[in-house]
Amino acid sequence: MAQQFYVSPEQIMKDRADFARKGIARGRSVVVLSFAGGIALVAENPSPTLHKIGEIYDRIGFAAVGKYNEFESLRQAGVRYADVRGYSYDRADVTARGLASVYSQSLGTVFTAEQKPFEVELAVVEVGPTQSADHIFRLTFDGSIADEPGYLGMGGEADLVQQRLADAWHPGAELAVALTWAVDALRAPRAAAATGAEATDPLGPATLEVAVLERNVREVRGTHRAFRRLAAADVEGMLSANGRE
Repeated sequence: MAQQFYVSPEQIMKDRADFARKGIARGRSVVVLSFAGGIALVAENPSPTLHKIGEIYDRIGFAAVGKYNEFESLRQAGVRYADVRGYSYDRADVTARGLASVYSQSLGTVFTAEQKPFEVELAVVEVGPTQSADHIFRLTFDGSIADEPGYLGMGGEADLVQQRLADAWHPGAELAVALTWAVDALRAPRAAAATGAEATDPLGPATLEVAVLERNVREVRGTHRAFRRLAAADVEGMLSANGRE
C-alpha cells in the first residue's frame, strides 16, 4: 500500500500563495486614484469588451487584475449582493466596506479550502461627498484587505506602479492631472526595462480602459449612479492637454 507524502500546512499555504502571485504578476496593471471630482479607475486593457473595471452599485466601483473568468464571477456576485441588500434594506446600506468584507470572506475560504486559489487581486472603491471620505479597498487572493490612502496600483510590476503613484499623488487634483499620473505609473515598468530602440511605448488611449466615479453626480447628471466610462477620444484630449499622448 503506497503511503502519501506528508506536506506541512505552512508549505501548502506558501505554495498556494506563490502560485497566485505568479498568476497575478502576469496580468496588466490597474491604477485607482482619488481626485477632486471623484475617483478615477485606469487599466491597461487592449480589449474593448472584456472589462477589468466595472460598476457595482450607485457610488461603488470595481477593478481587478488576474484571471478574467475568476474576477468576473466575483464582480457579478458583488452586483447581486448589492442589489439584494439595497432592495431589502436601503440603498445607503450598500457600502464598499460591506462589499469588501464579503469578498474577503469568499477569497479567504477559496484560498484555504480549495485546491487552487483565485489568481486575482481586487479593488472595491466608493466615492464620498468629499475627497477625504473616499474609500479604496484592496483585496488580495488570500482574503487580506487593506484601506488604501488615496491611490492604488495592482498587477504586473505593482511595486513600481505604486511607487510612481506615491511620488506624484496629492489631494485636490483635477481629472486630467490624475489621468496623467495614472498613465505615467502604468508606463513605469516599461521605462525601467526599456533601452535605446526599445523605449518606444505603445501605451496610449486606445489601449486604456478608463472610468470615473463622479462625486457630484446628482448635481451634474441628476442620477444616483456615479459610474461613467470615458471614451478614448476624451482620454486622449485630457492627456494631450497635460503634455501626454
